[in-house]
This record gives sequence, C-alpha cells and structure tokens, in this order.
Amino acid sequence: MGRFNNNLVASFLAAVIMLFSTAGCGSSESDAQPINKQERIRVVKVSVVKVKPVSIRDILVLPGDTKAWQDVLVPADKGGRVDWIGPSEGDTIEKGDLLAKIDVSALKAALDRADAAFKLADNLYQRRKNLFERKIINKEELDRAQTEQILAQGSFRQAKVEYERGFVWAPIGGVVNHLFVDEGEFIDRGKPMVDLVNVDKIKINVNVPELDVRYLKVGQKATVRIDAFPKRRLTGAVVFVAYKADPATKTFMVKVLVNNQKHLIRPGMIARVGFVRRVIAKALVAPLFALVDKGGERILFVEKDGVAHARTVSTGIIEEDRIQITKGLKAGDRLIVEGQTAIEEGIRVQVE
Repeated sequence: MGRFNNNLVASFLAAVIMLFSTAGCGSSESDAQPINKQERIRVVKVSVVKVKPVSIRDILVLPGDTKAWQDVLVPADKGGRVDWIGPSEGDTIEKGDLLAKIDVSALKAALDRADAAFKLADNLYQRRKNLFERKIINKEELDRAQTEQILAQGSFRQAKVEYERGFVWAPIGGVVNHLFVDEGEFIDRGKPMVDLVNVDKIKINVNVPELDVRYLKVGQKATVRIDAFPKRRLTGAVVFVAYKADPATKTFMVKVLVNNQKHLIRPGMIARVGFVRRVIAKALVAPLFALVDKGGERILFVEKDGVAHARTVSTGIIEEDRIQITKGLKAGDRLIVEGQTAIEEGIRVQVE
C-alpha cells in the first residue's frame, strides 16, 4: 500500500512539471516578434545623374618651349673702341634708339674732307653750267664738271655710310637682355654688342606627331598653360605648321603665338599647349571618377528601381574630368556618380 502511494505521488508531480513546461513553451512562441527579411538587406546611399548627349572635344595636349617674339643680337658694324653705351641691362628701349657709339674720329675727318670736296665740285659744276648756258664754254667742259660733281657726291655718301657705322641703333623695340661689351673695350666688326628681346608676345614651339599634325592649321586657336603659372589659362593662335618633319624625331614643328603684354611669361618657361583635333556633338559622357575598375574591366553603375546594375563600358576621348562612353551606356540611364565604390551588382540603393 505504501509503495502504491509513492508511485501515485511521483506520477502526479511528473504531470504537473509537463503541464508547466508546455505552458512555458506556448508563452515563448506567442511573445516572439517575426523577423523582417528587408532588414537583412543592405541599402547604400548614392547620387545619380541622368545621361544625355552632350558635346565633347578631342584635345591633344603637348609640351612646348617658350621663346621671345623677337630676339636680336645687335652686332658692331665696324671695329674699334666702344666710346659710349646708352642703356643698361633690363632697360626698355624703342625701335631706332641709339644703343652705343664706336670711335669714329678718323671717319669724321674723312667725312668732312669728302663733304668739302663735294661742295667744291658742285659749285664748279654750277658755274660751268651757267657759262655753258651763256655759250662761253663748250659741252665737253660742262660734262667734265658734271662727272667730277657726281664722283665727289659718291665719295661723300660713302664716307657718310662709313661714319654712321660707328653708331649702333636699335633695330626693334624691346628689353636689353644682355650687354656683351663695356665702354672702353675694343670690339671687332660683326661681334654682338647687345641682345634685345621683345616679349610683348611669346612664341611657343611644339613638336607634333605625324598622326596629329593633319588636324592643325594656321589661325586655329589653342589653349596654353604655363608650368610656372598653373592656375592661368591663356589662348593662343597657330601661326605656323611645318610642311617637313624633323628627320630625327619624325615630328612637325608647330608655332603658337600668345599675347604677353604684362611680360609674365619669360622665354624658356615650359608650356602645355592644347589643340582641338575634333568635336563630337552628341556624345554620351561620364565623369572620370564614376568609373570603377573591377578585375581590369571598366565598370559604371546605373540605378533602376532602387537597384544598382553594373555596366561594362568602352571608352573614347577624354576632356578634362569627363570621358566619352562609346559602348555600355545609353541616353536616359541614371548613372551613379557617388557611392559607386561601395556597391555591387544587384545591391539596393537609395538615391539622395
């Protein structure tokens, strides 16, 4: 009887424990909240632009050497001692200004003698002419007097030319870049005395490859940047295109002229010259920074219905920070231009 009661109590306790356990399980399921699958999907914020045809220029940029518009070494036209030099280095002079004098004392004496001889011969000729008109002398005496006058006049002109060789005049206006002699020095005929440069305009010499020279012509505009002034953009014009290639480099010399009234550009500075080879009127373009490199392929991402789609593209010409897309993009696409580095194909995106 005692063993029966013990078994009855044990069965009752097991039933109670099972009941509470079942009730506890039911309460846990009813309190749990269902998990939203959308919360598991990552959404990336992006910015987009609508693709539309625009004009883009095919620009060829080449380095060039800057040179003075005019650069003249003024020589001595006669040998002798330099008696006087007018300007100093750095001075601005006008065309026709006197630059220097070379000793002409001997030439001045010769000029005075020739002048006196010419005046005498001319006076004699005038008297002979008067006598001939009065029929006092014959034609032969008049002709002889006229010949002596012409010879004396020629000698005078020759002496004057030789005398004037001692005066060195400025053939152009510009700046005295260098003086090769000082006062009191002796100089030989033909030796340079003064280096004059005119930098009101600057010539830029550019070596253009043979495949690109066909796009250039005289009068064509060109953009110019000087390395020393990276923020300045200048406009020049093509003034010469060589018809013959340099045999060593196989390139063609092209000269561009740029205004330089403020004399900021100095000959010898490095320039970057941009030539427009062609203009594509209706091109599809993308910012260079929108391109993403995926395993060596150039990828653009477009957004459609909140989802990012990858496009493998082919590219064309580049103008500054834009690039032509020749394949893989079409007008009307919503091109992702911000956030593209953080997305993949099929990722949900939120357009800001």
